[in-house]
Amino acid sequence: MRKSKVNAIDVGTTKICTIMAENYGDEGLRIIGVGVTPSRGLHKGLVLSLSEARDSIRASIRMAEQMAGRKLESANIGVTGRHINSTNKTGTIAITRNNQIVYPEDMSRALNIARNVKVPSEQKVLHVIPRDYMVDGQMGVKNPTGMHGSRLDVETHIITAAATSIRNLVKCVRSIGVEIDDLVMESLASAEAVLEPEERQDGVLLADIGGGTTDIALFRDNTIYHSSVLPVAGYQVTRDISIGLGITYELAEEMKKRYGDVTPREKEKNKPGKEISVTGDGHSVSYQDLSEIIRVRVEELLRLVMLELPQADIHKLIPAGLVITGGGANLPGIAELGQKITHMPVRLGVPMRFQGVGDVLDNPAHATGVGLLLWQLNNGDTQSPRATDKGIHGLLKKALRLFG
Repeated sequence: MRKSKVNAIDVGTTKICTIMAENYGDEGLRIIGVGVTPSRGLHKGLVLSLSEARDSIRASIRMAEQMAGRKLESANIGVTGRHINSTNKTGTIAITRNNQIVYPEDMSRALNIARNVKVPSEQKVLHVIPRDYMVDGQMGVKNPTGMHGSRLDVETHIITAAATSIRNLVKCVRSIGVEIDDLVMESLASAEAVLEPEERQDGVLLADIGGGTTDIALFRDNTIYHSSVLPVAGYQVTRDISIGLGITYELAEEMKKRYGDVTPREKEKNKPGKEISVTGDGHSVSYQDLSEIIRVRVEELLRLVMLELPQADIHKLIPAGLVITGGGANLPGIAELGQKITHMPVRLGVPMRFQGVGDVLDNPAHATGVGLLLWQLNNGDTQSPRATDKGIHGLLKKALRLFG
């Protein structure tokens, strides 16, 4: 049976996750290697120390290679950070041939015009994703190939990133001897792993709460509508616990993972008070105090997520509600708190499970890693309809020339 290699590296603020898989076509993916190690030398998606970041990535890759029994040669890499920006632009061309039929090369030409948007000198285009086409004023066209018309417009969602930040990330990965198949904004990758087709069509908001950033993506009519990155995530929650309870950051992180809860106050009132031992010498903190600190910070984060939406009538914009994923989604009660704050449906986004050792990835914290695998399958083949719709193929080489 013919198979192909698919690999991904999720370079996060708190962890590095390398996933090695084999694609068996109609039979799907088989996960053969996973390596998860603590992240060093990175903060909020930015490389602060090339040597530490490189060592962290190398350790994760080696762990995955040992499990898989083969070498990792190339991979998709997730990109995040406050330096990422997005905008919506339109590209317009004339169809001048006699038969006035729209061909795929016309779509590419319109996309190229849209991507020539002026961006600050320190920013470079990372993604150009078509949202809608319009042929002679007819709106809502998803694939205009074969249609007749004299004018073709394409509305695109353009994502840009700081060139220096991406160059540093690319340098870390390539210095280990690993080539880059694609650079993918992390929220787009996570969406591949946790969103349902119906949600994408109706309107849904994805919030990927990581260690250093919260990546936001709004989908509607089966395409990206809005995206942004918040520099607030799990790090701030842990820091608040550390300061509020007077304990070290490392201990605060352990307490958050072991006892963290964001259950709304009315339910907390029904819980008996108790103390939690945090050190071997018998020092303890209040469970209620811990929960309250976490709840206040997470509530603030969720409100910030909703403020990122481009219009006020959010219930019409995203009737499918909010999907929370990433490591932050593991806090008990976060979906319930989200429903209370947003007054809309909220669910946790857990990545789909695959054959092999895929069960170790059955956690919202691995949504980006799994999504990076699916991104390559759904967008890497230039013959696939979805790749044609999104117009991503061919842009990687341009991106790597800009960032490399």
